[in-house]
Amino acid sequence: MQDENALREVAKDCVHCGFCLPACPTYQLWAEEMDSPRGRIYLVNQILDGAELSAAARVHFDRCLGCMACMTACPSGVQYDQLIEAARVWTEHGTVQPAVASQAPGGADEGVAEVRGADAGSPAGQSTASVPAPPVPAAGRRSARERAERAAIFALFPYPRRLRAATAPLRLAQRAGLDRALARSGLPGRLSPALGAALRLGASGAGRLGASGAGRPAPPRAAAAGRLPERVPARGPRRAVVAMLTGCVQSVLFPGVNAATARVLAAEGCDVIIPRGQGCCGALSLHSGREAEAAAFGRRAIATFEQAAVDAIVVNSAGCGSAMKEYERLLSAPGGEWAPRAAAVSGKVRDLAEFLAELGPAAPRHPLPVTAAYHDACHLAHAQRITAAPRELLAAIPDLDLVELPDAGTCCGSAGVYNLLQPEAAAELGGRKADAVIAAGAPLVISANPGCSLQIAAAVAGRGAQVAVAHTAEILDASIRGRGWPTPPGAGEEGPAVLPRVAVLTARSASVSRRACWGSCGSRAWEPRTAWPPCSRTRRCSPRTRRRAPSTMRSTTRARTCATSRRWRWRGCRRSRLPSPPLRPPRRRWSGPP
Repeated sequence: MQDENALREVAKDCVHCGFCLPACPTYQLWAEEMDSPRGRIYLVNQILDGAELSAAARVHFDRCLGCMACMTACPSGVQYDQLIEAARVWTEHGTVQPAVASQAPGGADEGVAEVRGADAGSPAGQSTASVPAPPVPAAGRRSARERAERAAIFALFPYPRRLRAATAPLRLAQRAGLDRALARSGLPGRLSPALGAALRLGASGAGRLGASGAGRPAPPRAAAAGRLPERVPARGPRRAVVAMLTGCVQSVLFPGVNAATARVLAAEGCDVIIPRGQGCCGALSLHSGREAEAAAFGRRAIATFEQAAVDAIVVNSAGCGSAMKEYERLLSAPGGEWAPRAAAVSGKVRDLAEFLAELGPAAPRHPLPVTAAYHDACHLAHAQRITAAPRELLAAIPDLDLVELPDAGTCCGSAGVYNLLQPEAAAELGGRKADAVIAAGAPLVISANPGCSLQIAAAVAGRGAQVAVAHTAEILDASIRGRGWPTPPGAGEEGPAVLPRVAVLTARSASVSRRACWGSCGSRAWEPRTAWPPCSRTRRCSPRTRRRAPSTMRSTTRARTCATSRRWRWRGCRRSRLPSPPLRPPRRRWSGPP
């Protein structure tokens, strides 16, 4: 954290113009001055002037998503990220005393009301709040439940091995259907709001750990089995040597995104180095006020990546890239040995879209006939100021119709672990984003952050809509590899024969012809014929059926035990990684005399 003099200089840049108010998601929710960037900056000024940190100020700091949309809207260029990070360090480690403004004229709320000025977001005297603001607690420390939730979250999520082990019971509960039953009962939410929010994310269907596909985490066993090699050679002439961050949440819940990123970089002529033991980059800790923990993660990442002589460090998670670019400021202790090392590593960090735009395309793109909407991840659009590069990459894909979401710059409510620590506000913001996605009418949403993918997919599923969520790397990978996309077939047409992994989720919402699934699981569920095999509903051999494969397939396939259900399944099981039998041509129904 910077010293008080540096923070004072940053806070002085704010002229209280109010342009940040309509851009702030929490101000849009509650229309409270202290839940706006202007109000929080005023609270920071009071604390720097000698006032004590109260529970009321702590709550207003905790409600901030850290989306940095205010920095994009600010005409004065106030570095709000430095102020809110300092405030979160105070709330995480500081003691709570009565009244922030005890040494300033009037109370904290009165002082903020005095500087309210012109409200840029609403007419004077008119509230824009859509939901009532949560009550502000009395002075005191965080409750024991809050402290336990935060301790559990930060002891679990930044550590891939722990997170992979912790998701195993949830995966078993999902197979038995207990997660949805618990989510409907509301019991976990009464015990712990964070636990209830986590179960809602998983039970919505978008975050089911047993599923696999875009916007859906892979099972832990598949994540461990799909570990990437330490070096992925370039295809064709080598244009660059890059290192890739696999991350903590990304590597456990979305290993397919990392695999797609490595394939895209290799196809573009890059030797991809994937160092072992890199772990978490410290983004979750840094954005939550745990500065010492973030610095420890940062030093480990720096020591790992500086050993590789690479041209760039490519990151496919917006929050991780934003944190790694701040290593120099995080580790800028006077006279410390880590400051120059952090500067060298931070200078090489590039987001995937940013790096590919700088490198230029080399691999040919194949058509993807689909309409897609792009969601701006906050830490990519506002913190890193990268908005044009991903759109240019997606617009270069033939037949891909890219549409804009209404109010695309508004946060979806994920914000790292915000949707676990502030579930009510996150659910409201996620619902607004889901309404915007449904209004856009696109069957596919593209994002560049794992938290955004989970949040949007869960919110859309909660609205009862069928929309796929994919990462930018997965879309580029599908186009480069020429996997195609499901399109409504015309008369006598079958549609594309091969689909990318992300296409299976969109097949339900596309107007493709359907037929009974005769996949390896034998479920006979009605599925798009282009998604067979395996069954796009189960995405694996279903352990819930004992039916054998059709007799026409028994003679041409060999059986083996499915690693998931421990039963005899036929070739085509997604777990066995064996090829599938050829697709039988559909029967033509007699439609009467011509």
